[in-house]
Amino acid sequence: MRIREFLALEGVEEATGDLDEEVKGLTYDSRKAHKGQVFFALPGEKVDGHDYIRAAVRQGASAFVFSRPGDWPRAAATVRVKDSRRAMGLWAAHFFARPSAKLKLVGVTGTNGKTTLTYLIESILQTAALEPGVIGTINYRFRGNVTPAHHTTPESLDIEELLDEMHRAGVAAVAMEVSSHALVQERVRGLDFDVGVFTNLSRDHLDYHRDMDDYFQAKSKLFTDHLKLSQKPNKAAVIYGDDPRGPQLIALARASGLAVWSYGESDRCDIHPLHIETDVSGLRGSIQAKEQIVKFSSPLIGTANLQNIMGAVGVGLALGLEAKIIADGVERLQCVPGRLEKVANDIGVTILVDYAHTPDALEKVLGAVRPLTRKRLIAVFGCGGDRDRGKRALMGEIAARLSDVVVVTSDNPRTEMPEAILAEIENGVRHTPLNRLTETNLKNNSGYWVEADRREAIRIALAVAAPGDAVVIAGKGHEDYQILGETKIHFDDREVARDQLLRRVDG
Repeated sequence: MRIREFLALEGVEEATGDLDEEVKGLTYDSRKAHKGQVFFALPGEKVDGHDYIRAAVRQGASAFVFSRPGDWPRAAATVRVKDSRRAMGLWAAHFFARPSAKLKLVGVTGTNGKTTLTYLIESILQTAALEPGVIGTINYRFRGNVTPAHHTTPESLDIEELLDEMHRAGVAAVAMEVSSHALVQERVRGLDFDVGVFTNLSRDHLDYHRDMDDYFQAKSKLFTDHLKLSQKPNKAAVIYGDDPRGPQLIALARASGLAVWSYGESDRCDIHPLHIETDVSGLRGSIQAKEQIVKFSSPLIGTANLQNIMGAVGVGLALGLEAKIIADGVERLQCVPGRLEKVANDIGVTILVDYAHTPDALEKVLGAVRPLTRKRLIAVFGCGGDRDRGKRALMGEIAARLSDVVVVTSDNPRTEMPEAILAEIENGVRHTPLNRLTETNLKNNSGYWVEADRREAIRIALAVAAPGDAVVIAGKGHEDYQILGETKIHFDDREVARDQLLRRVDG
């Protein structure tokens, strides 16, 4: 494979040097740019790969691909393109012989629910004897291989290499979370998707996107760009139709030539609930899916998970799977790490750990748990530092409106002062009737408490919880760390809750 072969993949503005040099590998890390390697200079928010072109050439890179003008060294072949990120995706797909074309590939985008949906899809694929792989927020996994995830959606080069490894290992289908950052940054360029899923759109990442319209445009690219250009013969979009943006996206998907499966609570959606029973043990019932009825049972709880299950049903049907296989796959999934994950105890309290870290997600989680709670709902949550400040008061109001007791605490404060974040959350809480609690009235039936130390906040919540109460610890879910300043420490809400339960019993 020669450099010249890649030039037709993307509009090249200029190419110089020995274009017949053999390509032995691709990299965007200058430290790995050895002889035969092509180095991609990727622009970033904090680091610009163009600043490392000289280092890559010194390392022995045979060529580099760039987009920013500069006085670059001529010791290697040079390829100037309009967008080096886009070029890397296309070059990587060609270098690895397009592994996505040999797999069933499902891309899941949306603000909330992506991780749970990929777990459900994975379980359905396993039931259908389609060896699955997953690329997502928690990890990248296939056939017993598990790699911790550094990004929800990796760089395009890493995705292609991972898909190639999966294909060679016997994987038949892959479920993949596709973030808005990844869509904007061309990380899924060159992939051939079979199915795209849209879960919802709610406020998040407005520290990155200009506004909600910009955020929606990023999400819609999965359907209007990547699925539209996919070489797969039967391309489908599975879209949550009851989202305010759902009808707009459905129209865009149809205009892009995609088969559409809409899902939602209303009977105008192709997939909607007929009869549902829900309690703390899970969900049961039947779902109308166009002409079919899918009867299911799942240990997952809450209305948000009913949405996820309907989305997974849509994916299964879009892939041509039988309703019985889909239902069995849904039932086989016992839990999703950090998504309404139960913490076992013998004190009669329902303790749930969830990743909800946006206003919409928190409202859905607390709204789902509220009717399942026999007595009080106690919420523990915070907001991340160095992120969208506008959601803090919104989340404070939501938590206080839907809960009896709220413990406002730190999430990942990062470089912000925790007290400043808590004050902004408290501004939202004050718009509700809840009063601030103190040591003297902590065990009142309702009110809110402010505690910057997250471990202490969880202790307080469990200390006041009584049999019949439900405690939701929200914001971090599966994460096993907390970021204080520039330091990352080990912190797992599930571990802390179990530890505090033991201390409560021993005390």
